[in-house]
Amino acid sequence: MAKPKKEPRPKAETPKGFRDYFGAEVTTRAAMLNAIAGVYHRYGFDALESSAVETVEALGKFLPDVDRPNEGVFAWQDEDEKWLALRYDLTAPLARVYAQHRNDLPTPYRRYAMGPVWRNEKPGPGRFRQFYQCDADTVGTASMAADAEICAMLADALEEVGIERGDYVVRVNNRKVLNGVLEAIGLSEDLLRNPRSMTIGEAAEALYAEMVRRNIEQILRADVLRQIDKFDKVGREGVKALLTDGRKDSSGAFIEGVGLTEEAAERVLLFLTSRGPSNAETLANLRAAVGGSDMGTQGVSELEEIATLLAAQGYGPDRIVIDPSVVRGLGYYTGPVFEAELTFEITDEKGRPRQFGSVAGGGRYDDLVARFTGQQVPAVGVSIGVDRLLAALHAKGKIGSAERGPVVVTVMDRERMADYQAMVGELRNAYIDPNDPSKGKIRAEVYLGNPKNFGNQMKYADRRGSPVAIIAGGDEFAKGVVQIK
Repeated sequence: MAKPKKEPRPKAETPKGFRDYFGAEVTTRAAMLNAIAGVYHRYGFDALESSAVETVEALGKFLPDVDRPNEGVFAWQDEDEKWLALRYDLTAPLARVYAQHRNDLPTPYRRYAMGPVWRNEKPGPGRFRQFYQCDADTVGTASMAADAEICAMLADALEEVGIERGDYVVRVNNRKVLNGVLEAIGLSEDLLRNPRSMTIGEAAEALYAEMVRRNIEQILRADVLRQIDKFDKVGREGVKALLTDGRKDSSGAFIEGVGLTEEAAERVLLFLTSRGPSNAETLANLRAAVGGSDMGTQGVSELEEIATLLAAQGYGPDRIVIDPSVVRGLGYYTGPVFEAELTFEITDEKGRPRQFGSVAGGGRYDDLVARFTGQQVPAVGVSIGVDRLLAALHAKGKIGSAERGPVVVTVMDRERMADYQAMVGELRNAYIDPNDPSKGKIRAEVYLGNPKNFGNQMKYADRRGSPVAIIAGGDEFAKGVVQIK
């Protein structure tokens, strides 16, 4: 008789792109989230916890690839053949929540949310498929005061978690200013014209020509956005080449350019390099860059209003600055956009100095909720990259690599386990510093392994990072004392 086939044991491993977090990593992140939540709460924002699972329909066009709903996100079909997906950020769920509950929510609605998000993307060093985001958004107001408030709150949150003033800067730009520049060089956002009466045939020809022109202009605008997004990496001349005829990358491969004229490319570069020694000079440079564009002028005026509101609260350019070189996210946001950058240097894995870079970003997005309501709902928000911020604090030495472990009460006599438990209970009810209850109470545990080998108990205490181990045998109990090691 053949032996039954033995089932292979499952392999104990995390899926590719995921990792486990232990001890200090978990508690340190929780402490950071609590600190940031405290700032958000102080600003009057309410907490929101939405489902980790959304319908693909609700995520909509903001999926990485709407034709393949399981690409870019972790998605599946339920028993009704409806596509569901793990959320890939905290903003798309907010749009659904606001649209669904808007009649019961105050307007403006101010909310913050924290938690893991999932992206089905290729993992890399330090890049995982599950990570934490920490967002705050105001939905339902077009006032620039909301944008200024988000910037101020972001600066306060960074300082609250231990990033000192001078080690960060919040940089602010405006999508409308860039649109104004593109309008000035002939890539208009307003693509509609029909100045005279036409026959049906003429109208059809004009409509077709307009559709072709519109498509070309949209593609060109997208290409321009894509290339200026590389400004930090390739610099002024690199971007100029990408906007015109193209350039070779570091591997020697040739990258096709957008095809703008030299004059048009210089106009875009004038915008990118408009930052002056003060916000006032930067704004003056931007007004020159947008020329007679109404949209561009509106964008500059919005930046001016934000700067004025922040200055009135004591937030100067040393903390929050107008900076046209901020280009990340300009293809997504509809107005002001901002980015928090850490300015101190760290060393990479090869020992080379480099700046830490961005840890948060946000901006105004007035189109997101309209997918559900059919009406434009203005909104502005920010997202803090929690894991990057934790890495920054580690690099600055603000967070230790391991937290202090509990006091370990060793077991010298199994028969006296009740006494050891009473001892540890007394420790858990005692404050670390009786003069400062805010430091909390003492962490303590009784050794629950085999107490036969006392050396193993001490090794256990060492592995736990215990500040002290408490020893009490028959002699100590008789004398009413303990030994502390």
